[in-house]
Amino acid sequence: MNNNTKDSNSEKVFPSGEDLDGAQNILIIGAGLCGSLLALRLGQRGYNVNVYEMRPDLRKTDISAGRSINLAFSDRGNKAMKLVGIEDKVKELCIPMNGRMLHDKEGNTFLSNYSGRDYEYINSISRGELNGLLLTEAEKHENVSIHFNKKCKSVDFEKTTALFKDYHTKDEFIEDADCIIATDGAGSALRKSYYLEKKFLFSFSQDYLTHGYKELSILPAEDGGYKTYKNALHIWPRGDFMVIALPNLDGSFTVTLFLSYDEGEYNFNNLTTPEIVTEFFQKEFPDALELMPNLVDDFFENPTAPLGTVKCSPWHYKGNTLLMGDSAHAIVPFYGQGMNASFEDVVVFDKVLNTHKEKGWETVFSEYERVRKPDTDAIADLAIDNFHEMKDHVANPIFQEKRKIEMALEKNFPEGYSSKYSLVTFNEDIGYRKAMLRGRAQDKAILNMLADGVISTEDDIKDILDKVKTETEAILEDDRIAGLH
Repeated sequence: MNNNTKDSNSEKVFPSGEDLDGAQNILIIGAGLCGSLLALRLGQRGYNVNVYEMRPDLRKTDISAGRSINLAFSDRGNKAMKLVGIEDKVKELCIPMNGRMLHDKEGNTFLSNYSGRDYEYINSISRGELNGLLLTEAEKHENVSIHFNKKCKSVDFEKTTALFKDYHTKDEFIEDADCIIATDGAGSALRKSYYLEKKFLFSFSQDYLTHGYKELSILPAEDGGYKTYKNALHIWPRGDFMVIALPNLDGSFTVTLFLSYDEGEYNFNNLTTPEIVTEFFQKEFPDALELMPNLVDDFFENPTAPLGTVKCSPWHYKGNTLLMGDSAHAIVPFYGQGMNASFEDVVVFDKVLNTHKEKGWETVFSEYERVRKPDTDAIADLAIDNFHEMKDHVANPIFQEKRKIEMALEKNFPEGYSSKYSLVTFNEDIGYRKAMLRGRAQDKAILNMLADGVISTEDDIKDILDKVKTETEAILEDDRIAGLH
């Protein structure tokens, strides 16, 4: 998180009842992270908001098993918390992670900081705790109602109505509104309706990695403490697969195994017995295995889930319906930006609403998509890049040389240089697309010059900065001429 002093009052929080455009009724499908934040923000702006969620209320029942129990929370997400005025409450749920703790096969560890600026770090945060806080804050507004155990079956986007089924009574019912916003994730009912109804030209792609993931855990030590270093995101990179671990407030770590379904000596399809699972960890992650006596139980109790990217357009139909968050742009988790991107959606939407609300929902929705889509496409591509970086490149000597140079540049020139990771994670006022283009050019510049012997970690740091800047601009100019951006 960037604790550098910034103007935290740059976004105005509207008290309920102010900024009304008439008594607009908004239906939100899905009360996950994006939906609950959107409900809170629209409630603050004075809209009448009804939220329908298919799952039970997570504040009253545990529904997390095997599903991304904790997440990486960083500056783009925090920008949204500032907007709705709950930054301090969220901070209490966070565990700072200053860098990646890399574990090799021999059990040696190496801490690679995320930034050369010591005030920049990311946070591990519980999905359930954060979602619960957002729901509670949203419900403080009388104009916000949240209904659980109600599954959306379909949306009539021309009539602006949605068909729901109550899980308890089995009754089906229809809700209507002035507009419907779907924040119901990668399996969105509204997106499905757009796709199946064929009433307009709708583009949709869903790309899966050949790898899946499985949630595991490192339980707290007997005294309730942490069994390994608390303030880092732990990675065991092994080329074609990896394990990562993020800390929880109770002393445990949420561990995730990313592995191919059917390729390699060990894969999800052949890890079928406790003996093979134990053998795999003994061979590849021996120091992790020592911390995980519960490995076999976790492995066979928790599901294996796919990793996919969703892109689609348009996100909206006239002024009636809109896709937001994962329903519009689901991404793989390797940049730690899925939640942050969805939270940033709400910030961008809020800004567009400020500017265009007099022109009606159709203008607001189309302008929001025009402004936002290039950035969500970019973070989707960056997340795939980072998948390869984390499982393989972080253990590569030339990559480690690059990181040393970037750390030194950030430390010595905090205002003059930001790595691709810093541009994406800590520069919340730069869009993802701009961060991606500059970050990729910088990476290319440093790696090329290292490979050609033009720079080395022994060189004068100011000299390196000048060379990196010159080469980066040349690459960006070449890309512009080639029409790559």
